[in-house]
Order: sequence, then structure tokens, then C-alpha cells
Amino acid sequence: MIQNSIIQNIELSSQPESLIQIENYVDEVCEYYDINEDNYGNILIALTEAVNNAITHGNHLNPNKKVSLKMHTTESDVFFTIKDEGDGFDFNNVADPTLPQNLQKLNGRGIFLIKSLADEVIFEENGSIVRLKFCISPN
Repeated sequence: MIQNSIIQNIELSSQPESLIQIENYVDEVCEYYDINEDNYGNILIALTEAVNNAITHGNHLNPNKKVSLKMHTTESDVFFTIKDEGDGFDFNNVADPTLPQNLQKLNGRGIFLIKSLADEVIFEENGSIVRLKFCISPN
């Protein structure tokens, strides 16, 4: 059931300032679909991490490259697709941030967080497309 009265697709410039738009977007989506607070937090953090990865690692902060974010819903799920213009990455070979040798590293937790918070994560086109699924329940 796709609703037409909420923004379904947005395009972001590959600049860190674009992340501000994500919180407003998630607020709007969660309010419109009456998504509970627990799901709101998971969606906000996972989506922010995925878009940040696309901006930083996919498009290398190149403001001429865009990140597209698409959303659709069903009765019980909300889906987000994040696409960057980069070459992708080896998503099967990402360091585990919970291992002792990685605990002090300042980065490398984004994919771990995304996988922990989303109900399903699918990487396509060498990781330049990330699909997130969240099982939602109304308040």
C-alpha cells in the first residue's frame, strides 16, 4: 500500500550537511504511518548510517554526486532503498567492530549498526545499493 501524500523519494547532495534532511524525513514517515518509538529509533539510526556511508564512502563527499533514497510500505513493513554513484564495496568482507582489535577504531561500525537495527539488509550492485526492511507496528 503505497501512499502518495508523503514524500516517497528524495535525492541528496553528497555533503555531510545533507544528513540533516534524514531526521526530518524519518520524522515525517513515522508520524504519517504511526510508527512506534522503538521502530522510529531503529529506522533513524540505520537510515542515517546508510546514507552517511553512501555520501562518505560511496560518493567520497563529491557534491556533484547524488544519493537517492526511496521508500515504500506494506501493511506491516517499511522499505528504504539507498543508492549512491560509487563503485561499491566488498560487503561480505567488512571488519567486525566487536572484535578486540577493532574496538578502539573510530570508524567501521555503520554496517554493523545497520544490520543490527534493520530487520533485513540487502546489498546490490556491489554495495552501491542498500535495501533496508523494517517490520513496523502502529502505536
